[in-house]
Amino acid sequence: MAKKGYFALVLHSHLPYVLGHGVWPHGAEWLYEAATETYIPLLMAIERLVSRGIKVHFTIGITPVLQEQLKDDRFKEGVKGYIEQKIDSAREDEIYFLKTGYKHRASLAVFWQKFYEQVGEYFEKINRDILERFSSYYKAGHIEIITSGATHGYMPLLLKDESCYAQVLEGKRAFVKNVGVEPSGIWPPELAYRFSYKWKPPVGSYPEYLRLGLEEIYNKLGIEYFLVDHHLIEGGKAVGTYIGLFEALKLLWETQASAYRPVEVEKKDTLRNYYVVSPGKKVGAGVFARDPRTALQVWSRDIGYPGDFAYLEFHKKHFPGGHRYWRITGKDVDLGNKDEYRRDWAEMALVSHANHFVDILKKIIAESELENPIIVSPFDTELYGHWWFEGIDWLEKVFENISKTESLETITLGEYHRKYPPETVVNLPEGSWGEGGFHWVWLNDWTSWTWEKIYEIEDRFFKEALNAELAKDPTYFRVLKQLGRELLLLQSSDWQFLITTWSARDYAEQRVAIHYEYCKRLLDMLASLRENKGLSTEDLNLLETLEDKDRLFENINPMEWKLQ
Repeated sequence: MAKKGYFALVLHSHLPYVLGHGVWPHGAEWLYEAATETYIPLLMAIERLVSRGIKVHFTIGITPVLQEQLKDDRFKEGVKGYIEQKIDSAREDEIYFLKTGYKHRASLAVFWQKFYEQVGEYFEKINRDILERFSSYYKAGHIEIITSGATHGYMPLLLKDESCYAQVLEGKRAFVKNVGVEPSGIWPPELAYRFSYKWKPPVGSYPEYLRLGLEEIYNKLGIEYFLVDHHLIEGGKAVGTYIGLFEALKLLWETQASAYRPVEVEKKDTLRNYYVVSPGKKVGAGVFARDPRTALQVWSRDIGYPGDFAYLEFHKKHFPGGHRYWRITGKDVDLGNKDEYRRDWAEMALVSHANHFVDILKKIIAESELENPIIVSPFDTELYGHWWFEGIDWLEKVFENISKTESLETITLGEYHRKYPPETVVNLPEGSWGEGGFHWVWLNDWTSWTWEKIYEIEDRFFKEALNAELAKDPTYFRVLKQLGRELLLLQSSDWQFLITTWSARDYAEQRVAIHYEYCKRLLDMLASLRENKGLSTEDLNLLETLEDKDRLFENINPMEWKLQ
């Protein structure tokens, strides 16, 4: 009998808070694209698999900030209009292509019409409530949903332990409100981890202090397990020139490296779970690590499936509608020379790639020396359907193939954690899944100014704002709640990522600046209330505007952010 193991697909669904902050080219349209190309098609695939009796157990992280947007009526109305626009533009494309002799492209325009019509029909079928449908599959035992930091704050670099606690606490609070159950696991933003040691903030003149390990914060809030990148389990990763590029980053690396005292484990393997504690501590949480071999098959520029020449080319679009009619064609083929997309060719590639992936899974299990090995494969959800159009069809075929494979079983992380609790205690070094394995993507010459702003507001917030007596006043508490929202939004890791990668640098820099400004105004309002001066008409107008614009986390309570 073949050795049996488990496959745990983990999808991470996240977009920063964009409602009320622009539509196109940066803003709410990111949400509409993700919903129509990824989230709704994924739900449709789950429904097809479940209806055929195929086990689809996998774990999906839906960040609290994304949950709040999926529940917002502004999003629901926006998606409806976006789908209508995509259908109309595909019809216009069909007419144009027929008139100009591009018959195959005209047939593809019909394909896009049908695609968005089906997506729109399903959106209405689920009452425009994407999150509720995911939750229903969770409660029925088909999938597991896990939480994250409230606004995806990069926790190893936040100034205060209380800020990390607030990110997890408010993330959990929103999760319970939106999903209806308590989360058992967390996807740490950017799979970033830090342990407990004497830490000095990398910018500013803030004092050194002994901070908590993230696993201690998870434990305090009842989070049973989290995820990390494989190099943290396997013993660290060479970070190369990135450390030398920015002095503050180099100092952080040297400090954590000197403080790291690993528990000696004979061999650390990513095919099992562990219990993480910081050096000298006893309280911790379970951890799963990303399997690099399966990730390579999707993320690799050279051998990754999404780069197959038969698949849809993401970067070439027909305007004004923005539909795509071309395939990747070849490795070094420029956009002007792309061939037309052939759906039948893509479907043949899907069959081949799904078979190949499951063969890799079987090989990994067969070669493992562990009992009950688990292959953990985390990916950004938006890769599937959005960036890689055929990706959700590929996932569906992978689940079909696994259902016919005796040596493999799909499982959620929570199921595995309960079935096979971790038996080995480890310490982990600090790091992330970002380029270089450490903090460079979020802390560098381009982004250090953002941390100066974040630290200034964090410092003032915890020194000035949390007054239990004053918080009994409804107006004071109202301002405090909005200040908490703006601080969490200021902390979003997306801003540094977009700045570093130049993906939407101007937009990200503007968002940091505006949330910083809002926080300062709200802190000044609290100061005015402390001095019994009340709020001006302008203050009240701004407060009302912000409560409408940034209206996430309805039940936020910053008074609970204090660590006991």
